[in-house]
Amino acid sequence: MRPDFKNKAFFIKLSNWEYWPFYLVYIPIFLYWVYLGIKARSVLFFSAANPAIESGGMLGESKFNILEMLPGEFKPKTIFIHKDYSEGKILQLIKANGINFPLIAKPDIGERGWMVEKLDNPEQLKKYINDAYFHFIIQDFIAHPLEFAIMYYRYPEEGKGIVNSVTIKEFLSVTGDGKSTVKELLNKNPRAILQIPVLNDVLGSELNNVVKKGEKRELMPIGNHCRGTKFINGNHLIDTKLMEAFDDINKTTPGIFFCRYDLKCTSIEDLKNGKNIKIMEINGVGSEPAHIYDPGFKLMDAYKALFNQWKTIYEISRINRKKGITYMTVKEATQTIRFLLNYKKKAA
Repeated sequence: MRPDFKNKAFFIKLSNWEYWPFYLVYIPIFLYWVYLGIKARSVLFFSAANPAIESGGMLGESKFNILEMLPGEFKPKTIFIHKDYSEGKILQLIKANGINFPLIAKPDIGERGWMVEKLDNPEQLKKYINDAYFHFIIQDFIAHPLEFAIMYYRYPEEGKGIVNSVTIKEFLSVTGDGKSTVKELLNKNPRAILQIPVLNDVLGSELNNVVKKGEKRELMPIGNHCRGTKFINGNHLIDTKLMEAFDDINKTTPGIFFCRYDLKCTSIEDLKNGKNIKIMEINGVGSEPAHIYDPGFKLMDAYKALFNQWKTIYEISRINRKKGITYMTVKEATQTIRFLLNYKKKAA
């Protein structure tokens, strides 16, 4: 990698807190979590926030098991693939469930877009199967034009909840000028520059193609921040109608009180009416209010949102604890962490 690229990437990351290391940004939140843990007499208090999800959605939860709770109208066709299934069996399951290419493959246990891929044909699927040492899920690729992350919470025994974060996802793309190659266009976009090493592997020689003037070319089909997706603060969309729509969705999944819905839909109007929505994932207490990663969002405002999030998780967990929901034990947490560390070692 050229030194000038490294220098440029370094200064982009340095000047935008959204790219700072996770552990660095989260130091104040970690201290607040310890404080709440002392109050709750367990640092694992968060595990009671969502009794229907392993660890409340913080450690080692199964994406497939969570999605299975949703009615069919709200989720893509989704199948669970055991790591030992043969290619033939997987192709049979795909056909039997009416899933066509392109499709999405992702680990059943995973985070931050790791190993989430759009697969366009059986050859790409075969490569994914060969690389997958883990259980994974296959989903319909949803072509709806809009993608959102909606954070929602509801206090136990209350009929109505709150949508407190709406994130609009803008996929990494370039718009041609009729003269510049894809790589040259990427170099004009600070957010895109950081993705060039990955795109070199994904697109190869396509980076040298000239894009027609006015043509918009999407480069990354996965709506994840670490894949170059721009997260835009959409909190102006929050209103009573939107909250009522997600009250109705949340009521279909008993035992989930704090979560983020990652979804696609056909329009903002349909989103607010709870129609034509496909939820790709439901993330629990380990999720973030993704609107804080809007490039214009200030770090102090992000901390305010994160502190409020953990205060809410604490309050919901304490209510559930008083109702008899137990916290995850230290032994259970230790076993899960050991499993995840071993899981990540295999990926290295």
